[in-house]
Amino acid sequence: MKFLFDWLPVICFFVAYKLAGMNPDTAQHFINTYMSSVVSGGSVAAEQSPIVLATLIGILATIGQITWLKLRKQTVTGTLWVTLVLFVVFGGLTIYLHDEVFIKWKLSILYWLFALGLLASDMLFKKNLMRQSMQEIFQLPDQIWTRLNLAWVVFFLVMGVLNWYLAFVLFKGDTDAWVNFKTFGITGIMFVFIVGQTVYLSRHIKDQA
Repeated sequence: MKFLFDWLPVICFFVAYKLAGMNPDTAQHFINTYMSSVVSGGSVAAEQSPIVLATLIGILATIGQITWLKLRKQTVTGTLWVTLVLFVVFGGLTIYLHDEVFIKWKLSILYWLFALGLLASDMLFKKNLMRQSMQEIFQLPDQIWTRLNLAWVVFFLVMGVLNWYLAFVLFKGDTDAWVNFKTFGITGIMFVFIVGQTVYLSRHIKDQA
């Protein structure tokens, strides 16, 4: 359930994009009728409506996540706040200018900010964020925590570059392919990376018995 909750904005974005893509005229009518005040020129073309509507749904889903956590008096992580800010800024530009470029850049910038945060926290403030988030599960030597933190830094840097390459080079002009990658490709790569990390660290898991 936590996995579905964490990936809720991605799932909602994907579903909204696909549904709008199957009914572009309906999506266009909805946007031009109810969103004309927040789009440049007051209207969008039918082919632009799927990405505009999906972006709106993604922003609302992220706001919904934070609202739900607040209502349940649970902690809203810094990661989720950063995601919301970038979604609102870059998603807002995509909606207003009905230009998919901004929402595509958002993903790369988000990953690069994650990498920068992990690296800067460790080097400037001597705080290993991976250690702080996982030390209740794993007992690791300091050098392993350092390697783990660096591994995530490299992972986020590579993912940011990969998204940029696919969005603006390989799949340039093919938003459908990019949306599919964003939903399934990133999820698969993240899953493989986490499984590999878990296997590597499994001998350090505390004996809960």
